[in-house]
Amino acid sequence: MKVLIIQQKMIGDVLTTSILFEAIKAEHPDAELHYIINSHTFAVVQNNPFIDKFLFVTPEIEESKSKFLAFLNKIKSENYDAVIDVYSKFSSNLMTKFSGAPIKVSKRKWYTSHYYTHTFKEAKTPQTDAGLAVENRLQLLQPICNAIPKQIKPKVYLTETEIEASKQTLIKAKIDLEKPLFMMSVLGSGENKTYPLPHMAKIIDTIVEETSGQILFNYIPKQLTEAKTVYNFCNEQTKAHIFFDVFGRSLREFLALTHHCTALIGNEGGAVNMAKALNVPTFTIFSPWILKEAWNMFDNDRTHVSIHLKDMKPDIYDGKSLKTAKKEAYALYETFPPELIIPRLKTYLKQF
Repeated sequence: MKVLIIQQKMIGDVLTTSILFEAIKAEHPDAELHYIINSHTFAVVQNNPFIDKFLFVTPEIEESKSKFLAFLNKIKSENYDAVIDVYSKFSSNLMTKFSGAPIKVSKRKWYTSHYYTHTFKEAKTPQTDAGLAVENRLQLLQPICNAIPKQIKPKVYLTETEIEASKQTLIKAKIDLEKPLFMMSVLGSGENKTYPLPHMAKIIDTIVEETSGQILFNYIPKQLTEAKTVYNFCNEQTKAHIFFDVFGRSLREFLALTHHCTALIGNEGGAVNMAKALNVPTFTIFSPWILKEAWNMFDNDRTHVSIHLKDMKPDIYDGKSLKTAKKEAYALYETFPPELIIPRLKTYLKQF
């Protein structure tokens, strides 16, 4: 059996969808499994032993009709037995259609159902602590698997060389690996997914006050200004614990550094998903417009904890859709001050 799985765009989505490969191989160990992803997301699934081949959607393919058509023809030439379209957008609709596979699977949308042989309605209430992002993906396996697990945890596969190199980076920076080390996800993937910078600084101040821990920031060079702003909002005692110049200059470097951390704390997003895939504890602050039930994967109120404005002020959401909440994200963030988060954060930090 030859299967293609499609998951474009976001890093967290690409990592989460990788669970499907492990599930298929468990029942069909001889299956040949291919993965279509955007080229910039490869780092989170690199070395995954269950994926046999990657097909990359590059910026050039996205920007050129002729190159996209050539990519579609490449898919067709693979002669897949089944295609599982997790992305389910126009580009992946076309990829699925061009594949010619006898089994075509995706989530149920009335306006694209004619592209597929099997569609599934996404659940709204999780049945396990894996959360909806995992559960809704696993149900897409029904046409090709009989024994579908209730949950599988996404995994990141680092090499021993990467782990040792990152360890030496930390030691060279005078970081004591015998003491708590926290990776801060100080910035979200967009402004409306980023906890206000002065508020984030107070969160970091609390971590240092409670643990005397060492702090790393997760940012990329183009986010230097925003990251430095958070640093500047921190008090002077906290700044002495921040190793600002130690950061992952690539996604794999970030993963390797995070591997050595006591916990990752901060904005919900791909960094949190990656930390969980590395078995690193997490404390997650959700954006007011993101559905917590979908992405609070494997929360257990101990090692993995998340907090949402709706947890603290449910009345604000009466009659309010997520679409409306997204438009009001900045105003909602202002009703979510650090004082609402810090008590739960202090309880979380006691374990370290």
